[in-house]
Amino acid sequence: MNPRIRSRRGPLVAAAILAALGLAPLTPVATSSATNPAKEYFAPRLITVDTPHRDAKEKLQTLGLDLTEHAGRDYVEVVLHTPADLAALESAGFTYDVRIPDLIRRGMAVAALNDAYAERTLVSPLPSGRDTYRTLEDYNADMVTLAEENPKLVEGFTLPLQSVEGRDIFGIEIGKGVTKADSGKPTFLLMGLHHAREWPSGELAMEFAFDLVNNFGKDKRITRLLKKARVMVVPVVNPDGFDLSRTDGEFVDLRAINDTGVDPLGGQTAILATPGQAYKRKNCRVIDGQSIPTGSCRATLASPGGFLLGVDLNRNYGGFWGGPGAAGQTPNPAEVETGPLDPTYRGPAPFSEPETQNIQQLVRERQVTMLISNHTFSNLILRPNGVSPTTIGPDGIPVGNAPDEKELKKLGAKMAAANGYANIHGWQLYDTTGTTEDWSYNATGGFGYTFEIGANEFHPPFPQVVDEYLGTGRYEGKGNREAYLAALEHTVDTRFHGVLKGKAPKGATLRLRKDFDSPTWESSFEDFLDSSIKVSKKGRFSWVVNPSTRPVVRSRTYQAVADEPFDSKTIEGGPTEPVIGSVDHEYVVTEKTDLLRIDLDWPTPDDFDLEVYLKKGEELVEVGSSGNLPGEKEQVELVDAAAGTYVLRVLNYASVSPSYTLQLDRFDAVTKRTKGSKESYTLTCEVGGKVRSSKKVFIDRGQVKKLDLRRACR
Repeated sequence: MNPRIRSRRGPLVAAAILAALGLAPLTPVATSSATNPAKEYFAPRLITVDTPHRDAKEKLQTLGLDLTEHAGRDYVEVVLHTPADLAALESAGFTYDVRIPDLIRRGMAVAALNDAYAERTLVSPLPSGRDTYRTLEDYNADMVTLAEENPKLVEGFTLPLQSVEGRDIFGIEIGKGVTKADSGKPTFLLMGLHHAREWPSGELAMEFAFDLVNNFGKDKRITRLLKKARVMVVPVVNPDGFDLSRTDGEFVDLRAINDTGVDPLGGQTAILATPGQAYKRKNCRVIDGQSIPTGSCRATLASPGGFLLGVDLNRNYGGFWGGPGAAGQTPNPAEVETGPLDPTYRGPAPFSEPETQNIQQLVRERQVTMLISNHTFSNLILRPNGVSPTTIGPDGIPVGNAPDEKELKKLGAKMAAANGYANIHGWQLYDTTGTTEDWSYNATGGFGYTFEIGANEFHPPFPQVVDEYLGTGRYEGKGNREAYLAALEHTVDTRFHGVLKGKAPKGATLRLRKDFDSPTWESSFEDFLDSSIKVSKKGRFSWVVNPSTRPVVRSRTYQAVADEPFDSKTIEGGPTEPVIGSVDHEYVVTEKTDLLRIDLDWPTPDDFDLEVYLKKGEELVEVGSSGNLPGEKEQVELVDAAAGTYVLRVLNYASVSPSYTLQLDRFDAVTKRTKGSKESYTLTCEVGGKVRSSKKVFIDRGQVKKLDLRRACR
C-alpha cells in the first residue's frame, strides 16, 4: 500500500494559491462591532467571544450559533457562517475578536500547505507513513489492508446499521487471537469523526491502529497489552458528513487566483467552487426519521457551511439526553433556539440516529472498560459529567460530580502529561448533555473521555496532525500516542474493573445481561447490556467486566445551598433614566462565600437589567449578569464568590418605575450524599443454545469473584 496518496490539485495550483493568499499566520485580529470589516462579502469566520462569567456562556448558548469546543474560563470560540449569525451576536451585546477572518481562504491555504508537505515528504513519521488527510475511501481501504495482511491480529467488521445516506460504516478489532471466540478480555473503544469537519479525530484513531499492528511482537509493552485486551477502532462514525466535508475541502475558490492568470474560466465558477460544507458539523439527516439517497446531503447548499441541517451526533446519546447544551425539536424564539436547524440539535429522541445506535450496540455487547471519542479542537481531555455539579438534575437535586471523579481525574492527568492538554470537565467549557461518554460511563461504569485534538482549528495543516500524534516540544516522543497507550493500560488494569473467574463446562457460553432504564433529562428509556464469552477447552474462564452497579444510580455527594442565608442586605434605589440609564451600588464581601444571590425587583411590569462586577484594582471585572424579558425580575447567583468589593449596576432598559430594590443574600453550602443503590448482572450459562443455569451476580471495582458453574450448567 502506497502511503503517498496525492491531492487532486497539482503543484502549480497549490503554488498559485499560496502566492495569492500570502498565508498570514494564525494570530487574533482585534475586532468589535464598531470596527467590523465591510459586509459586502461575508466570509465564514472563527471568532473568540468574550464570556467573562458562566452566565455569559449560558446566554451565548441560547443564540443558536455554531459554538466550538475551544473555550476557557472567559471565552468561547464560535464559527459565524452568515451575516445573521453576526447580527445575533452583536444584538446580544457580546464583544469578540476575529481569529480566522475567512475560513474559506484559510481552508484553501491549508490545502496548499498540505500539497507542499506531500510534495517534499516521501514517508511521514506517522505509523502509516501518510503525508495527507485521508478520504472516506482511504479509511475503508486502510482497514481492509490491515485485516488482510494481519489475519491473526486484526479483524474488520461492519457496524449493524447503515448511515442516513445508506453507507456502510466500518471498524477494526485488534488483539492477539482476534478471530477466536471472545474469552473475557476487556475492550478499549477508540472513535473519530462524530463531527464531520474534525478530520484529525479520525486520523489519530487510524494511526493508533497502525501503531499497534506494526509494533505487535516488536514492542514489549504493546505486545503485552494486545495479549490482554481487544482494541476496537471506528475512525469514521459519521461517514456521510465527513465525506461531504472532506471532498468540499478539496475544492478551490477560483476567485483567489484570478490575478495569477491560473484560472482559465476567469472566475465564472467561483460560487460552485467554494467549499461551502467543508465546515459541516452534524450528520446528514434532513427530515427526522427519514433516510435519504446517497449524495443527497450534497444538495443541501441552502445550509450555510452545512451546519444547519442534521443531528449533532454528540448530543444524541441517551445519557441525560434532552438537557442543557443541546437544542430540542421545537424552535424556541424566546431563547433563539432554532430547533432542527440549531448546531446542537439533539434529534427527536435518544439514539434516534443510526450512527449513534451503532456505537450503542458496540458498547452493549462488549465489556468496554475504556472509551475515547476524538474531536477537534482545543487541546483538552474532557471527562464526565457534561453538566456543572450545581445544575439541578432530573431528580430535582444537583447533579454533583461523577462517583468516580477522583480516579477519572487521575487518569485524565496521566494522559494529559503525555499530550500537554488541559484535564477538565466538559461543563467547564459549557454545559452539554447527550454526549458519548456521559451515556457510556453512566450505563456501563467503563471510563470514558473526549479528546479535543489541536490548538487552533478543525482541520489544520497535516504536519500538525503528525505532531499531535507523536508529540512535539516538551512532549516529543509522547503525544497522543502515549496518551492512548495509557488508556489501553487502564483498559486491562483490574484495580478499576471486576473479574469473574472460575470453572464451567468447556465450550459453554457465559452471558452477562442487565436491563434498566437510562435516565434522560425529563424521562427515561429502556436500555440493556448483553455481553458473552466462550469457556475455554480447559473448562476455565477469567472475564474482566465493568462493575454491575451503574454510576448513575450509585451514591454521590453534592453541594446544596442552606435553606436560610447567614447574611442579608437590602438596597433601595431609584429613580433611573429610561433607555439604558444606570446606577452603580457597591457591596463588600468580607470573606469567600459559597453562594451570593442578588435579586433585583421593581413595582412595574417592564424592564430593568442587572450587571455585577468585582473590583480588581482600578479595573471592573464582570462576574455575572441578568437580562430577562420585560416583566421578568432579575437575579444573579455567584458560586464561590470571592471576598472583595462588588459593583451592582442597575440598568433601566425600558422601565418607568420610580424605584427598585436590590436584595443581597449570602448562603453557606452543605455537603449532602444521595442514598444510592446496588445493581446485579444476570449471569447465564448456555450449552447447545439452551440456558442451563441463571444467577444474580454483584461485582464491584477491583473485586475478583470466583464461580464454579460446572454442576449447575451441566
